[in-house]
Amino acid sequence: MIITLTPNTGVDYTLQISDFQLNQTIRALDIAWGMGGKATDVSWTLGKLGVPTRALGFAAGSNGVRMEEMLRERGIETDFVSVDGETRLNIVLVTNEGQSTITSSSLKVSPEHVSQLTARYQRALNGASCVVMGGSLPGGLPMEFYGEAITQAKKQNVPVIFDSSGPSLLAGVKSRPEVIKPNLTELGELLGYVPVSRQEIESAARKIHDEYGSNVIITLGPEGAVAVLKGVSYFIHPVSIPVVSAAGAGDGVLAGMALAYLRKEPFEYGLQHGFALAGAILKTLPTADFEVQDYQGLLSQIRVERL
Repeated sequence: MIITLTPNTGVDYTLQISDFQLNQTIRALDIAWGMGGKATDVSWTLGKLGVPTRALGFAAGSNGVRMEEMLRERGIETDFVSVDGETRLNIVLVTNEGQSTITSSSLKVSPEHVSQLTARYQRALNGASCVVMGGSLPGGLPMEFYGEAITQAKKQNVPVIFDSSGPSLLAGVKSRPEVIKPNLTELGELLGYVPVSRQEIESAARKIHDEYGSNVIITLGPEGAVAVLKGVSYFIHPVSIPVVSAAGAGDGVLAGMALAYLRKEPFEYGLQHGFALAGAILKTLPTADFEVQDYQGLLSQIRVERL
């Protein structure tokens, strides 16, 4: 069983518009509901493939109810702790020139809520193939939350795939998760500088691997990706894909890595399936959603080159 842990849950409401103008009534060309929290996105994505996952985290209000209903419709087990406030409703605006997301932090978490989630998480670790955790932290949660959750999983020999940013990324990576997936900006947050060339990026990822012991996947958008493991590095070649929305595409990479752990396949398998899922997600409007035939078609196009 794959476990996903999302402290700051959300639902994405995407509007596709021709362009954005202030003080004007803008009519959407299309709309879509999707998932909105990094790790929960993984459950949402894998649920479409019939892969069993159990989603944990905090949920609140009518948005939390909607989120759980969406997950359960895909056969996902949910075990969220009900808290005060409201699960985030993220507004994603997609135009011909790019996209933006409007978000806020609206969950209200107490120490008792944290204790409840910790107890559920510890139970879920029994028999888990891996844990995917990540995203921002809601108010009321200590910065050490991810680090402690990673440590709990490692004590039970459960590998952790971790994806966050800013201070929570730095705090979590110190507990040495098995896999991290920063983009170039997030890599710069860890290093204090942003590498430029592919060689510099590989060298920087190797530095992170050597310091924290984590396998590192650096996503580079349309430029592909670099992955660094112990003793080996890979370049994942970009594939030309018509992009409808990029929301949730990076979480497809996390889903592919979770599949590799579930099926006891090598790291390269996770990269191939993860970037095929990411590419398929790029072709759809809803966050972290995709068409299965697109994913299957991209599997043969993903080139994972050993450097």
